[in-house]
Amino acid sequence: MKFQDIYQYFQDPPPIYLSKEVAVCYILAVLVEHGDSYGTALIQLVEAEHSLYRLSDTVLYGALKFLEEEGVIRGYWQKVQGRGRPRRMYQIDTEKRDEARSLGRLWHKYIGEQESAVKPQQRQSG
Repeated sequence: MKFQDIYQYFQDPPPIYLSKEVAVCYILAVLVEHGDSYGTALIQLVEAEHSLYRLSDTVLYGALKFLEEEGVIRGYWQKVQGRGRPRRMYQIDTEKRDEARSLGRLWHKYIGEQESAVKPQQRQSG
């Protein structure tokens, strides 16, 4: 290892994988803001909108299962245009929309705090 390696690490950090708790909040934020979605789209969206973050299949489907068991979301099958087989879509239960919004706000708070912490590091390492 060299000092340049350390600077490079902070200039181009490795991805941060979301925990199940954060993933629950992320999923709800997306469903509240964008409407119904499916697993692969949720994974792709976090990477597209927040390039530092990743969501593993294992964590995603664990979070979705948790949310279904708690009755906050429900899943249904739907054929997605341009895709061969039906996708398992997820939507927020109307009676749980307030709780979903509240938890979704935690995602925005988390991501705002994380991104503001990373930006000063990137400025200093340059």
